[in-house]
Amino acid sequence: MSHITLLLLICLLLALTTVGACALLYRRMKQYERRQQALVNVLRNEIRSMTSGSIGMGRRMVEIEQKLNITAEKQQELENRDPGVLAYNQATRLMEMGADVDDLVKSCGIGRPEAELMALLHRELQATEALGHSSKS
Repeated sequence: MSHITLLLLICLLLALTTVGACALLYRRMKQYERRQQALVNVLRNEIRSMTSGSIGMGRRMVEIEQKLNITAEKQQELENRDPGVLAYNQATRLMEMGADVDDLVKSCGIGRPEAELMALLHRELQATEALGHSSKS
């Protein structure tokens, strides 16, 4: 065999080896591509389910907020209809600002017994809150 023939055989052997290696690498790349595509599909499905769940939760929260607003409006209407409630609400605010029984009777138009009862309840609530704060410290 001549050197040229030997050289051609070596080149042919290298070419066949290179083609074989390329074919093997191509198959592995296709396997990795299929795995990656399967992972993408799994993630896509998870995102869809999370999105639809979030949208459903958002709708439910909007409905609850609307119901809460309606309830608050109705409560306010009821409080505004009853003048006694307004007087007691005003008396409560005045007591929180430090008003005494005489101030409540004069400013709110409630009777002295009611004003004294409210003052007593207010003092009890303050004492209870003071105990609660001191036990937490």
